[in-house]
Amino acid sequence: MRLGVLDVGSNTVHLLVVDAHHGAAPIPAHSHKTEMRLAEHIVDGERISRTGIDTLVSFVQSAQDVAEDFGVTEMIAFATSAIREAANGEAVLREVLGRTGVELQVLSGDDEARLTFLAVRRWYGWSSGRLLVLDIGGGSLEIAVGADEVPDVAVSVPLGAGRLSRAFLTQDPARAEDVKAMRKHARATIADVAGKVTRAGDPRHVVATSKTFRSLARIAGAAPSNDGPFVRRTLERDDLRLWVPKLAAMTVKERTSLPGVSASRAPQLLAGAVVAEAAMDLLDVERLQIAPWALREGVILERLDRIER
Repeated sequence: MRLGVLDVGSNTVHLLVVDAHHGAAPIPAHSHKTEMRLAEHIVDGERISRTGIDTLVSFVQSAQDVAEDFGVTEMIAFATSAIREAANGEAVLREVLGRTGVELQVLSGDDEARLTFLAVRRWYGWSSGRLLVLDIGGGSLEIAVGADEVPDVAVSVPLGAGRLSRAFLTQDPARAEDVKAMRKHARATIADVAGKVTRAGDPRHVVATSKTFRSLARIAGAAPSNDGPFVRRTLERDDLRLWVPKLAAMTVKERTSLPGVSASRAPQLLAGAVVAEAAMDLLDVERLQIAPWALREGVILERLDRIER
């Protein structure tokens, strides 16, 4: 079957068209996305603005056209923290449904962690043993650990790279005291859940997903995305420790000159690096591997698992 997966995230709204069959890996056929930064359309009262709603509806309509052009037979549409946490989130969902006919399912943070874990497990297989999976999005950080396809622990904390950038990094380049405050906040938040994660057992394999981790690995020397998904890419904690102060000293424009860092992601890279370093420190991770599959693939795999054989 040809599936369309519409992911309404805090940074990006992305339609991924895949050829998918039970028992087989989903094969990407087309990608249609925009850096909408929905979380930046939050106005007073924690409400998504009229401009934000109209922009989202417009993209969903364009995604429907693309899905039709590519022969999609089923659309799976979901939203994450930006709509989940908005005071008018339910009203936004109703308006999207009324104007487009697309029903967005709002995933909880724990569901995001669980589905991302499923994708990583399927990619690496049972031989990878107990997995620890980290994912930094625009609004939240997801952590999951376990030895099976369903994690023993799956948690989400409000430490997204976009969220922290808006809350702490108001100057360019960042002020040292703001970076320190952000670092303190990130570590205190992760410390609240670290015990729960570590009590689940020592992982044999630590994996990270998301554009933030891929960008950090790239500037630390990992292979570019053009080399394909089967190239092993890793991120060392020691490298991250060296890069955090470098990123803090750079302007946003200077970060765009780094390999693998786009102009749209450069403003959030410092916050992402601070969160990544905090997670690796508090969970005692020296090295992690970058996975090509993440939340969208997890949503697809769970859907395929429901198909009767």
